[in-house]
Amino acid sequence: MLQQTQVSRVQEHFYPHFLKKYPTLQSFAKASLDEVLSDWSGLGYYSRARNLHKSAQLCSQDGIPTSMKELQKLPGVGRYTASAVCSFALGQKVVVIDTNITRVLKRYFALTDEKQILYHAEDFLNIKEPTKHNLALMDLGSLVCTPTNPTCKECPLGFTCKGKNEPEVYTKKKKTQYENLELFLGVCLKDNKLALVKSNENLYKGLLVLPSCEPNEQKLLGTFKHSYTKYKITVSLYSVEQVDETTHWLSYEELLSAPISSMTQKAIKLIRI
Repeated sequence: MLQQTQVSRVQEHFYPHFLKKYPTLQSFAKASLDEVLSDWSGLGYYSRARNLHKSAQLCSQDGIPTSMKELQKLPGVGRYTASAVCSFALGQKVVVIDTNITRVLKRYFALTDEKQILYHAEDFLNIKEPTKHNLALMDLGSLVCTPTNPTCKECPLGFTCKGKNEPEVYTKKKKTQYENLELFLGVCLKDNKLALVKSNENLYKGLLVLPSCEPNEQKLLGTFKHSYTKYKITVSLYSVEQVDETTHWLSYEELLSAPISSMTQKAIKLIRI
């Protein structure tokens, strides 16, 4: 949930809502995918919701795996997620390597090759307190050993840090490369209900979206900008009389709980449904 959303929003709304609605693994596994996507609406990266739901279904009988190897067999679970579960939930002697920990280790050991990080992380792990060790390094990276202007004088590892004099050398800055997209979407209203279709595209797969249409400047309702993962999207909305695809007609009340993306929410606000 935190991958694309501020901590405060997740803490105040999304996470408490999910725990209340799905208090057990079994209750989440039994929910429909449409319901899950609706509850995920606004968090982005909807493949995470689909993978989470599928994983719950796979684990509903035997429970969640307890080893790195078995956890990584679940959809969407890579090494980082598996190690976090094993360390923070199960207290196992495994290293967790996120962005913050990577930065700390690169600076502390003066590493320029990221392939060496896992070796040094495993050698550095406090096997008596592995969970506290991983949490401490995360906090160190987020609060002290920051990407820019690290406060090295406050760092408890400062005396033995090999890269403290040139911290920027060991901070690889990745500039996000955005892909520009232009979408032409149709707005069809009948009896105060809006026509939506279920998307098969990877961007919003499984969600209800406005149907695509041919641009017609005489019927332009408005345009807006939207960012999603690596995409910078320009959306143009056009009034259309009919839609050819399999259509779901939703009233305003139904839209409030429908599995729609934040982009579709913006469109609805623009056309004032």
